Amino acid sequence: MFSFSDSNTLSRRCVWVNGPVIVGAGPSGLAVAAGLKQQGVPFVIVERADCIASLWQKHTYDRLKLHLPKQFCQLPDFPFPDHYPRYPNKKQFVEYMESYAAHFDINPHFNETVQTAKYDEACRLWRVSTASAEYICQWLVVATGENAERVVPDIPGLDEFAGEVIHACDYKSGDKFKGQKVLVVGCGNSGMEVSLDLCDHHAQPAMVVRSAVHVLPREVMGKSTFELAMLLMKWLPLWVVDKVMLFLAWMVLGNMEKYGLKRPSVGPLELKNKYGKTPVLDVGALEKIRSREIQVVPGIRSFSKGAVELVTGEKKMIDSVILATGYRSNVPYWLQESQFFGKNGFPKNPFPNGWKGEGGIYAVGFTRRGLAGASADAVRVSQDIAKIWKDDLKQKKQKVPTHRRCISTF
Repeated sequence: MFSFSDSNTLSRRCVWVNGPVIVGAGPSGLAVAAGLKQQGVPFVIVERADCIASLWQKHTYDRLKLHLPKQFCQLPDFPFPDHYPRYPNKKQFVEYMESYAAHFDINPHFNETVQTAKYDEACRLWRVSTASAEYICQWLVVATGENAERVVPDIPGLDEFAGEVIHACDYKSGDKFKGQKVLVVGCGNSGMEVSLDLCDHHAQPAMVVRSAVHVLPREVMGKSTFELAMLLMKWLPLWVVDKVMLFLAWMVLGNMEKYGLKRPSVGPLELKNKYGKTPVLDVGALEKIRSREIQVVPGIRSFSKGAVELVTGEKKMIDSVILATGYRSNVPYWLQESQFFGKNGFPKNPFPNGWKGEGGIYAVGFTRRGLAGASADAVRVSQDIAKIWKDDLKQKKQKVPTHRRCISTF
């Protein structure tokens, strides 16, 4: 790539990229970059944070481990080390990501937040603007992922609450909450694990469960529940596999409705495929719910200075609030495009057809199928770009000799 001055900006340099610009240096962006690197395609990868995999490094709790066995979470062409446990922890996963970047010699441009990205119809090129540069490229790979921005619900009175209020992305450990009454808002995997961690640090958590949720054991008879489901899917229709999963969950976990956890009418796999809602894989929280160490409470009506009023009218005194209320895509904030991406920041076409759009735009990490889905899309994207790039290169090389032959014949 080379730089040239841009008369339309005062300090922003203009940079031509002879390949794609990849936005995001998380697992999705790194997987695309590795695929391109192996095929000799140049690229630029920009990242708003100061490190790779910033969500894992900066916005996850200390006890976090992969919820699925490592073979389902590894990136293309680089397996986890053999000595890693079946479910690598946060530190091990970050080390794996750093080794991945080093192995493929991937060097992102850190601290570069994309302000706008738009397609120039006249030039048929993308203009990707950060505070310091405008990158001009033929292809744009959106790899910022499903979890780029925290979701903070608008709950009446929350601003008036006198105690600490944090999102789960800022929660590290329950150590500082020892002895406190903590309200955890949300009952997904994060809500369950944060509640469990609070128990382990001698806090008194109450977990808000507003809607039905599927809770499955992480393992059944020593085998990963996810692995078992994928095996059954090869032979049985989805609805049958859902029935098997629910039966196994009932056998291992028992009836959880009496503890305030109602199951959705749609099976766990169907719910995941249709709506992207991931079932909770239990790592110990249910035992604490049974023993009432984690109290399950219904939805919230409002907060006051030192308490919360539930939809049932009950009031509970609390010291702190942790919002395990999830994340969303940030694509609508910076991408000026409406054909490929929807208003929710996800590709409009469902998996497996949401990885490529018109005009050289690609998406990786939006399948709602975890690292395995991101890796599959990364392979498709890198191969597709590499093919076009090599074909273009071949045509450029053929132009000169063809021209000479034409001259020599006249």
